Amino acid sequence: MQESINLISNMKRLHSRNHDEEELKSESYNRSSSISNRKCSLFTSTRFASLFLLTLFLFSLSFILPHSPSTITTTSLLQLKQTQQQGLNIGASDSAEFLKDTLLGGLLAAGFDERSCLSRYHSVKGLSGNPSPYLISRLRKYEALHKECGPYTKSYNKTVKDLRSGLLSESPDCKYVVWISYSGLGNRILTLASAFLYALLTNRVLLVDPGVDMVDLFCEPFPDVSWFLPPDFPLNSQLQSFNQKSDQCHGKMLKNKSVTNSKVPSFVYLHLAHDYDDEDKLFFCDEDQKFLHKVPWLVMRTDNYFTPSLFLMPSFEHELSNLFPNKETVFHFLGKYLFHPTNKVWGLVIRYYEAYLTNVDERVGIQIRVFDTRPGPFQHVLDQILACTLKENLLPNVVKKHDIPSSFGKFKSKAVLMTSLSSGYFEKVRDMYWEFPTVTGEVVGVYQPSHEGHQQTGKQIHNQKAWAEMYLLSLTDVLVTSSWSTFGYVAQGLGGLKPWILYKPENETAPDPPCQHAMSMEPCFHAPPFYDCKAKRGTDTGALVPHVRHCEDMSWGLKLVDN
Repeated sequence: MQESINLISNMKRLHSRNHDEEELKSESYNRSSSISNRKCSLFTSTRFASLFLLTLFLFSLSFILPHSPSTITTTSLLQLKQTQQQGLNIGASDSAEFLKDTLLGGLLAAGFDERSCLSRYHSVKGLSGNPSPYLISRLRKYEALHKECGPYTKSYNKTVKDLRSGLLSESPDCKYVVWISYSGLGNRILTLASAFLYALLTNRVLLVDPGVDMVDLFCEPFPDVSWFLPPDFPLNSQLQSFNQKSDQCHGKMLKNKSVTNSKVPSFVYLHLAHDYDDEDKLFFCDEDQKFLHKVPWLVMRTDNYFTPSLFLMPSFEHELSNLFPNKETVFHFLGKYLFHPTNKVWGLVIRYYEAYLTNVDERVGIQIRVFDTRPGPFQHVLDQILACTLKENLLPNVVKKHDIPSSFGKFKSKAVLMTSLSSGYFEKVRDMYWEFPTVTGEVVGVYQPSHEGHQQTGKQIHNQKAWAEMYLLSLTDVLVTSSWSTFGYVAQGLGGLKPWILYKPENETAPDPPCQHAMSMEPCFHAPPFYDCKAKRGTDTGALVPHVRHCEDMSWGLKLVDN
């Protein structure tokens, strides 16, 4: 506004100065004319001066009136808004078609700074199904609880004070689940979703150990207050050293019979990793949950997607049924709610998607995980990939007998996105579709973003690329995954996809059949308990309820399926 006013004032002074100069010129002209013919030129000079002044006046108005301060300010603000919006669009994508429903049917909360996390409101792919109204309402209530009890709030500070002293002054207003950053990235994503669901069921606040790279991978999912543990949290220095031998371990406390209702500790360590024992597994019994309910701080280490066993607990049954009427959408909805790539990772995602996966009729994802320490690629793995994709008509076969040149024209196109630590499988499939025409005439492009050689869990850029590739796989239309791989579980869950699962090879031989279509999009719980809490004896927990079954790729594992 001030710049506009100053501009107008300067223009007025400029026009006034020009007007005075012209008057002096006019007067000089009149004086010289009067010497030769004073009477005749008097009328002429007066007429000329009048016309000149009128013209100068109108000329001045043309500068002043169209550019009022309000007009200039409005134009400037509009240009600024357009510039900012262009900056956002460039930062997110140059041509990707994002969903108009930016809140995903109410699953996401509004009010975040869009530029701080471009991936949150710029979804390329929508939800598979609709979240229940009850789930949406519970998420909003959780966000309010997190805002009230999150780091450095009054309630948090009071509870931390009790934690430091080791004593409980009174029943705390807020209780917490602390998730320890542990294991590979796929495991971390799955376990964090399980920990959040447990927090939701028990009215606790989830706080996340940032580890070495969590802040660089994921945006904040909750408004206003961070989900990351503060750097001055009292137990930070102990988080990585907690184990089954720790005095605060729930399993050890049960062994030592030190769990009593009269004395409640300030915190308890929950060991729910793959090597947990029978006492640790009693976490999944309602009787032990009654004791844990009283403890203000629960510190959890796990590398398992333990959600299926929560569905076997009577105390959570009703709430879970309301939250997830369709049981196979648990990770899909929670994953889309919690996990948004940071702008750095989102740049990796959207640039690759724009370059290779847009403007095609179908996207096929192939995720390859080989549990072999020897360097690949292995021929039997390639044979299995081709047997699965060709047999199930996911990819077209090629014509090798005759040299039939491909003709120009409009044919169906497929983009194949392959992810693997080795580039060998990608190169073989790519060359096959380059060297030979397809029997259907389809055009097949084959792409692989990276080939890191071996898993590098602690390396930041490695995990950023891994997270970007999981997300890219979730954007495909058809997905093939490897048995036992949490990398594939994350991709199928986020994408709402029921993948074709490649069976684990034995004796360096491609299995026959090579793959199986998954019965649900849910991940597999690799190390579930086989224990009947009421009968206090072992049982097959994959045969208790219709919506918890054994996994296709791991016969002893558990996964959720729709009724």
